[in-house]
Amino acid sequence: MKNILWKPSSTGNTNIRKFINIINKKYNIKISEYEELYSWSISNPKQFWEQVWKNSGIIFSKPYHDIVNDVKKMPGAEWFSGSKLNFAENLLKYRDNKTAIYYKRENNTVERISYKQLFNKVEAVAHSLKREGVLKGDRVVGYISNTPEAIIAMLATSSIGAIWSSTSPDFGVKGVLDRFTQIEPKVMFTTSSYSYNGKNHDLLEKIEQVAAKITSLKKVVIVCREEIILDIKNIKIAVKYKDFESDQPEPLIFEQLPFNYPLYILYSSGTTGLPKSIVHSSGGTLIQHLKELSLHCDLNRKDCILYFTTCGWMMWNWLVSSLALGASIVLYEGSPFYPNKEILWNLIDELKISIFGTSAKFIESCKDQGLIPKDNFELKSLRTILSTGSPLIEECFDYVYQNIKEDILLGSISGGTDIISCFALTSPINPVIRGELQCRGLGMNVKSFNENGESIIDKKGELVCETAFPSMPIFFWNDSDGLKYQKAYFNKFPGIWYHGDLISISKDGGVKIYGRSDTTLNPGGVRIGTAEIYRVLISFLEIEDSVVIGQTWKTDQRIVLFIQMKQGIEFEAKLVDSIKAKILTECSRKHVPSKILEIQEIPYTMNGKKVEIAVKQVVENSPVTNIDALKNPKALDYFKNIPELQT
Repeated sequence: MKNILWKPSSTGNTNIRKFINIINKKYNIKISEYEELYSWSISNPKQFWEQVWKNSGIIFSKPYHDIVNDVKKMPGAEWFSGSKLNFAENLLKYRDNKTAIYYKRENNTVERISYKQLFNKVEAVAHSLKREGVLKGDRVVGYISNTPEAIIAMLATSSIGAIWSSTSPDFGVKGVLDRFTQIEPKVMFTTSSYSYNGKNHDLLEKIEQVAAKITSLKKVVIVCREEIILDIKNIKIAVKYKDFESDQPEPLIFEQLPFNYPLYILYSSGTTGLPKSIVHSSGGTLIQHLKELSLHCDLNRKDCILYFTTCGWMMWNWLVSSLALGASIVLYEGSPFYPNKEILWNLIDELKISIFGTSAKFIESCKDQGLIPKDNFELKSLRTILSTGSPLIEECFDYVYQNIKEDILLGSISGGTDIISCFALTSPINPVIRGELQCRGLGMNVKSFNENGESIIDKKGELVCETAFPSMPIFFWNDSDGLKYQKAYFNKFPGIWYHGDLISISKDGGVKIYGRSDTTLNPGGVRIGTAEIYRVLISFLEIEDSVVIGQTWKTDQRIVLFIQMKQGIEFEAKLVDSIKAKILTECSRKHVPSKILEIQEIPYTMNGKKVEIAVKQVVENSPVTNIDALKNPKALDYFKNIPELQT
């Protein structure tokens, strides 16, 4: 019997129910439940995506003559051919006094920008970009914190047909260069500093080094939000943002572009080799985000949405698309636990946020710190919590409903940079089942495959997508023959998208994620997702953090679990015994680690993901080439030459 934690009390006014009514009337069918709509969407892709286009009110200058040429052609399917549109025009369709952006920085009051002000600011920056010689197809980048200027620069870039790419300011110089030198940008927007956990981090020295190495740069535009004198003389091509922004701009004319024209370049966060430069289209990104925000998240113009993210994570791109629906978006720059542990929960009440997105790690941290937001905040406006970045374990589902709010839709979602969207996510007309993502995304033909390429139900397998979808990458940068693209997604199951996640799909359509399949543990040939072990460890209050790997050993693989203890608590043999006993009881004998060792620190990527692959590489004396993808690369040193792993 599945544990239902929440059911919708009424669904009649949801966007997805209205969408179902339109479909039923137009095609004379009788869809009532989500799974029926999902099945129809993948069986009738042309009709489904055409209706999403019409339902979303997409602004275009030239209509499409074909929705998709061949939905089974992967890669290479062409969507909405013949159409022309502009991404920024669709996000700037509203130009009134409603708040478009709220911006909150540590220890600062909330700033507000209206839709009218946003349009005017974009117009001014677009004028300045064109004055600097930025043309259609040129690249503009942001080495920038989560500020309104990042959104303004992105919209100005896309309005003139240039391509935007960004990363967060906590990246080191090499990490930035590994990304931006590949794409040869003309202009870089950046911030003079950023704040985190009460500390202001100056960026000028790093900006100087980056600007010196990217020879394609013509201008570096520096945002300064402190009341200081900004000394930029050492960066010869630098200009202050306030001086770059034109005070007499020409009227903004949105460049009309084909549906599949490049919009964004995003980067894989792997720890081997240079990051893949993944190019996403303007039309594919727009229609996919509108589908997810409107139908899956039930976002409307009256809503206020916060996603705790940085400009280096695809959730920033996803959040910004909320502007196309006229919602208010909230940008938060800083630590989610500073100046106090409940800063984001307070912000929800202050700004009447209705949809709050965050990482599974944040929810787990709130749980571990014993926070009970429902006791200190009203949270009346909050109707949805979204979680992504890593699997949300069952105990965190319990925590949300017991300590945050009982009547709330907890939507665990999963997708990635590769698709700039989701394969599995939330639905306002479905119940929330403990430990499950509610559904597969509409129009996303997602299956769980065994090693033989056969679809399986209620069993762990590889996440695949059998047919094309609009937000597939259009290409990788500097991959003229397409071999890198082909190798990344289509080598394992030819002609079928292989995503690299280990999942199971229930007969009712719910989804469970077990972690990356390239970090799957495989002792004795039994495939075990790392999330299965992390789920057990959550009950051990003395554990601060952990990472588990499969170490190649003799002719097999053995599971090695590293434990970071909470401050002041000793690592003892009885804890090891307790962990093994609980894993044996709740999982199986195969899940029990061969070695459980104490470690001082766990390494993470800039986007807050544990880097199990890098740990495995260090343990097995293999090179880790993309160290700058890590937030705390020195943590890898703790895993070198551990005596216990030599026997």
